[in-house]
Amino acid sequence: MELIPVPRHISWNAPGYGSLDEETRLEARPGTEGVARWLRATVGAATGLPLRENGDSDNRIVLSIEPGLPPEGYRVVIDGHARRVQGGDAAGVFWGAQTFRQLLGPDAFRRAPVRPGQDWDLPEVTIEDSPRFRWRGLMLDVARHFMPKDGVLRYLDLMAAHKLNVFHFHLTDDQGWRLEIERYPRLTEVGSWRARTKFGHRASPLWEEKPHGGFYTQDDIREIVAFAAERHIAVVPEIDIPGHSQAAIAAYPELGNSDVIDTASLGVWDDWGISKNVLAPTDNTLRFYEGVFEEVLDLFPSAFIHIGGDECAKDQWRQSPAAQARIKELGLADEDELQSWFIRHFDRRLGDRGRRLIGWDEILDGGLAEGAAVSSWRGYAGGITAARAGHDVVMCPEQQVYLDHRQDGGADEPVPIGYVRTLEDVYRFEPVPPQLTEEQARHVLGTQANVWTEVMEDHARVDYQTFPRLAAFAEVAWSALPAPADRDFADFERRMAAHYRRLDALGVAYRPPAGPRPWQRRPGVLGRPIEGAPPNV
Repeated sequence: MELIPVPRHISWNAPGYGSLDEETRLEARPGTEGVARWLRATVGAATGLPLRENGDSDNRIVLSIEPGLPPEGYRVVIDGHARRVQGGDAAGVFWGAQTFRQLLGPDAFRRAPVRPGQDWDLPEVTIEDSPRFRWRGLMLDVARHFMPKDGVLRYLDLMAAHKLNVFHFHLTDDQGWRLEIERYPRLTEVGSWRARTKFGHRASPLWEEKPHGGFYTQDDIREIVAFAAERHIAVVPEIDIPGHSQAAIAAYPELGNSDVIDTASLGVWDDWGISKNVLAPTDNTLRFYEGVFEEVLDLFPSAFIHIGGDECAKDQWRQSPAAQARIKELGLADEDELQSWFIRHFDRRLGDRGRRLIGWDEILDGGLAEGAAVSSWRGYAGGITAARAGHDVVMCPEQQVYLDHRQDGGADEPVPIGYVRTLEDVYRFEPVPPQLTEEQARHVLGTQANVWTEVMEDHARVDYQTFPRLAAFAEVAWSALPAPADRDFADFERRMAAHYRRLDALGVAYRPPAGPRPWQRRPGVLGRPIEGAPPNV
């Protein structure tokens, strides 16, 4: 059976198949009404079957919550009686419905019937399953290249199809501010647009000489959050501080280190890399971002709020009399501790409002804010340090699960960035490092694949870099796989043969196994390939 992610248990109830037809009913027991709406909107649309409510015969699908199943766990039973999709909670029923959809075949992933009168057969099986990790994430960078709202909704559907449940929404950076903040309108009036865009890696001589930008209104965000919640996906927003903030400084120059440079002359950055222009550690900056986060908390109900904290260049702080005075006033040792003070301030603010701060592993520098969680991106080391200190961790090491890294070493690979990370490499990624004890490993909330979009100018490029590797990652995050060396990649490839047909039905412009199609190549566009195997750090 070609299911992805692979379930824990599959058993045949009979050698034959059942089927759905015009008379098949859909019964939603208490707590599963949202899943029923989703099934009618997706499977109903693809099959053309009405899936009317309830019914007394066995020709029905019954959705129910069964307390004996674990959180997010599910059971699908097809045995000649009513088809049952059961879950330990509503999320479990939803993940069971995703498996049910896969059992119907690739055409069940289309938006309308393509073969009138088609038989919708279901193998008579029982499937029991539950996830390995509770954080199964995808980070999408919409700051470097803006993705319109419909594209974000599409990615939430793609996440749901792979049983991923955390959408890390990277909304702000040097190259663009993408979230409407009503009390600070210039963040989007000025900060959401840049004059031009580098085409390729930052060493490339090529430019796209036209403005690039866009932003999400607050109603757009409410729609995205509600759409995600219907699919049991939490949306974790990222507002990057104190580095990666040139777009904000371009909109409000007083946020920058104006005693070092003329911040009023700064625009939204049009290049890639790490800007030296970072936030000034002033009371004015703190009050400004307190206001930003107040609106963020109103829009995003997620327990976690991501504050970035990565790659904050300290050059301007070293030169700034105001920053040095702040270090002295607070009795801090250096600029690393100044950043830690900055992060701790917002950790307390978020904690007072019932939320938890999460940041990239640089927040460990200068002392980790109490209660903060860590996205371990520079390797495993930051996550190991944090877990040993009792902090929760999301493992997303760039050497393993940065999907902007190239998928092959061939000359046709478009805008090749970083190490070669093949489908098999991602499939053999292990989120929990062996250095952790069993107790420390409990602090690994889960894992996340990250998609940075500097060289992804449209959704087709995002698709190419993300798929099919996200399918392998999803199996790592969900399934109870053996140790990396013992994983059956040949079986995964066999199942992927069917999954490519599902991705085709969904319109995903994935990288084919044989290499990029002619229109997926970017000849002459400079990348930044790194040769050799990535370090295991």
